[in-house]
Amino acid sequence: MQRRFRLQRASEFQRVRRRGTSHAHPLMVVVVAPNAEVSFRIGVTASRAVGTAVNRNRARRRLRAALHPLLPALRPGVDLVITARRPLLEAPWAEVCAALRVLLHRAGCLMTDNGQSGTPDRD
Repeated sequence: MQRRFRLQRASEFQRVRRRGTSHAHPLMVVVVAPNAEVSFRIGVTASRAVGTAVNRNRARRRLRAALHPLLPALRPGVDLVITARRPLLEAPWAEVCAALRVLLHRAGCLMTDNGQSGTPDRD
């Protein structure tokens, strides 16, 4: 992922966590906050609860790989922090991809075919 699309500073991660809305799944948590930029920015994390450094790095790599095909469909103007949970390490690849897509859709971060935000209707 290009540097301009990444959250890099701890203060940026903290801002998203403080001001954003959280969407949880047993494999990961997605926090979404609006930004004033033209594009989206993403940060991928894994806490020490995931395991050793090798396991944390593997979890982050899996999340980034699952996110890569979804990048063209992401809505601009949002910052995302995606945090891996321990079960992500053992989950089948298809489940990881499906969980990420569901969370991003629930958060309203995916564009539909007509260019609109993919938030579900809430009556």
